Amino acid sequence: MTCRDIISLLEEQSPEGFACDWDNVGLLVGDFGQEVHKVYIALDATEETIAEAAKQRADLLLTHHPLIFKGLKKVNTQDFTGKRVVELIRNNISCYAMHTNFDVRGMAGLAAERMMLSHCQALDITWQGEDGAEGIGRVGMLPQEMTLKECVEHVKEAFAVDTVKVFGDLNRKVKRAAVCPGSGKSVITKAICAEAQVLVTGDIDHHEGIDASAQGLAIIDAGHYGVEKLFIPYMAQYLRDRAGNLDIVEQPVKHPFLYI
Repeated sequence: MTCRDIISLLEEQSPEGFACDWDNVGLLVGDFGQEVHKVYIALDATEETIAEAAKQRADLLLTHHPLIFKGLKKVNTQDFTGKRVVELIRNNISCYAMHTNFDVRGMAGLAAERMMLSHCQALDITWQGEDGAEGIGRVGMLPQEMTLKECVEHVKEAFAVDTVKVFGDLNRKVKRAAVCPGSGKSVITKAICAEAQVLVTGDIDHHEGIDASAQGLAIIDAGHYGVEKLFIPYMAQYLRDRAGNLDIVEQPVKHPFLYI
């Protein structure tokens, strides 16, 4: 298959048109006509990830987060992004990113399923079409009413994480929950307006957490990587189901930092 053929399959899952205006998705490095036999799937196109993809002799690196966000005036090894681009070209690896388009058409629904939410709706509507609204995150009902402490254990199991950061009373009962994989600080107000009692997300700092709790919204911060890592196995299976001749390699779970 060519890179273009694979992109067509990826577009069926998460069309680039669903990405936010500020985002940078699609084929960021590479040749549409390149023959692809092996795909390496990861969350981020770090130097370590690129080295792993090269070691695996991958032809395409598929990531959630874009390698390039801002315009590059130079591409050389003195700049950390430029160095990554050079390494990809040197190893003849194309790089494709599915970011907010996958958040809208993929990640939100997957996260809600993991939490077993019902009666779901988009938390932050980013796209409106004839068939309805689409957006980042979901808000819905937990399987049953539970304490915030019980919800913490539910989240840990759903996303296979060992630790979370919690803002709120652990004994409080919650039933209506919002989930926003990645960085959810921008949807706190939307979660409150949607009458969610708890928000599951990542990248919540001190002030955002205590202010949300003061407004009646508990927060479970399971980590940006902790919630979004589901991108890797999902996209691996998606391509295996639709392009069985491809060799798919999933990056092992590697949290970007440690609690010590």
